[in-house]
Amino acid sequence: MVVDNAGAGSERGTLLEISDNAAVLIQKMTLKNGIPGGGLRIAIKAGGCSGFSYTFAWEGTPREGDHVFEGAGGSKVFVDPKSFRFIQGTTLDYDTSLVSRGFVFNNPNAKSTCGCGSSFSV
Repeated sequence: MVVDNAGAGSERGTLLEISDNAAVLIQKMTLKNGIPGGGLRIAIKAGGCSGFSYTFAWEGTPREGDHVFEGAGGSKVFVDPKSFRFIQGTTLDYDTSLVSRGFVFNNPNAKSTCGCGSSFSV
């Protein structure tokens, strides 16, 4: 397991940053799923309209080799090494507007994204 402190900013641009909105939702959902010390797993898979898509899962612990990012209030995000290279430098946010609720990736590696924002190309 690799522990990266997303809030430290010492390697800004190479980590995954977790916004306060995303941190609040991660904490809420890990509690709701009965895994208060757990986190959000983010992975990248081939597919979607632009080539790659984000996948999510709530997990109690990181897997061997995972990058672990910590945000406000102890919220955690787990990313496997293969997926990390596609989202390195990304800011994970959570949109709370009435029109579109969901995680938002401000991914500097994405050359283009689809209209719905759930897939991207590099």
